[in-house]
Amino acid sequence: MPAPESGWRHARRGNSLSEVYASIRVPKTDASFWRKLMAFWGPGLMVAVGYMDPGNWATDLAGGSRYGYTLLSVVLISNLFAMLLQHLAAKLGIVTGRDLAQACRDHYSRPVSLMLWVLCEVAIAACDLAEVIGSAIALNLLFGLPLAWGVVLTTLDVLVVLYFQNKGFRIIESLVAGLTVLIFGCFAYEIIVSRPDWVALAHGLVPQPQVVTNPGMLYVAIGILGATVMPHNLYLHSSIVQTRQIEQTEPGKRMAIKFATIDSTVALFLAFFVNAAILVTAAAAFHGKGHDNVADIADAHQLLTPVLGAGAASALFAIALLASGQNSTLTGTLAGQIVMEGFLDWKLPPWLRRLITRLVAVIPALIVTLLYGEKGTGKLLVLSQVILSMQLSFAVVPLVLFTSSRAKMGVFVNHPVVRVLAWTVSAVIISLNVFLLWQMATGR
Repeated sequence: MPAPESGWRHARRGNSLSEVYASIRVPKTDASFWRKLMAFWGPGLMVAVGYMDPGNWATDLAGGSRYGYTLLSVVLISNLFAMLLQHLAAKLGIVTGRDLAQACRDHYSRPVSLMLWVLCEVAIAACDLAEVIGSAIALNLLFGLPLAWGVVLTTLDVLVVLYFQNKGFRIIESLVAGLTVLIFGCFAYEIIVSRPDWVALAHGLVPQPQVVTNPGMLYVAIGILGATVMPHNLYLHSSIVQTRQIEQTEPGKRMAIKFATIDSTVALFLAFFVNAAILVTAAAAFHGKGHDNVADIADAHQLLTPVLGAGAASALFAIALLASGQNSTLTGTLAGQIVMEGFLDWKLPPWLRRLITRLVAVIPALIVTLLYGEKGTGKLLVLSQVILSMQLSFAVVPLVLFTSSRAKMGVFVNHPVVRVLAWTVSAVIISLNVFLLWQMATGR
């Protein structure tokens, strides 16, 4: 069954990430469940790393140190929202053969499409900025490397991306999976040595009224939600699911949607564990022990070992931060390529596009680091999350709109229940992000 074309105003064809498009073979629809799952496994982890990048760490640390386990429910709800939106992104890419950027270019007028492109480029640069700063802080904590040199060193990971992508997309997926397992292992250790109150932890997974009634708690809760759902992940996922060489039939696409959804949902549960583990570690180590205002990554690193009495706690915290920053860099550079090619229909050499993406993030981070040191980078990290929050609605609304259109999706159009859920989730995310920005602007 070919992709429906009647719903697109400008049907300009062109494969997303053409150098790896349909480069991974998958079994036939009658193959075993596990064979099919392993063939589709990978893109979900690449998406999930954006939900545990250094931009999330400050809000999780603040939530745990100030309010204990109470905001665990917010972390859980944020990830449930993300699971739905990533399912829609994967479905859009599989059914239409377009990534979200291409879909916007084909549907909207040229001026609107260009505006969306600019907003998305700003958001990707902001996200990349958080990854650069997080990696530089980790190198400083582990090796004492000055922050400025750490920022410069992060530009070298572009060469890593280029080298491994030339070896095949599966190599990049495996590298991301390895770093994710490292992060997971580090925080499994942190939870064990922090000895959390398991009853209070379980209670924290249930939403509490005070999350809304307590202004300070609400502010941190909105920050957690705003830092969790990343707009560039929607563009990324709608593209990288197309690396699978599926049967272009209705059964073939249904199989691809099913296993892509399983892949991303399981991977996002891993991301939930990492975010929850950061909050739980902060709650167990700092809350009620004289360290209720720990929100800075470097402060948390310094306090973990003396507070917990475990020699490896601080070192593993920094290792996880470095792995998180490098993981997010790999996916962020791919997202930058997808967005530019999708919105503008330009085909720059991948090495040039990724170099541009990295320089846009590295130069502001380097300037601020040289002028203001660690304090300045902390503020820049917060600013990057505000910029991401501002751009989110411009990615979510088109995604829900396209996947809810029968003219564009044919028989794969969102079920009415999914449509209502998607618009409700979108409204909640957008409203809370707008409220967060209003609080920051007014200082309330």
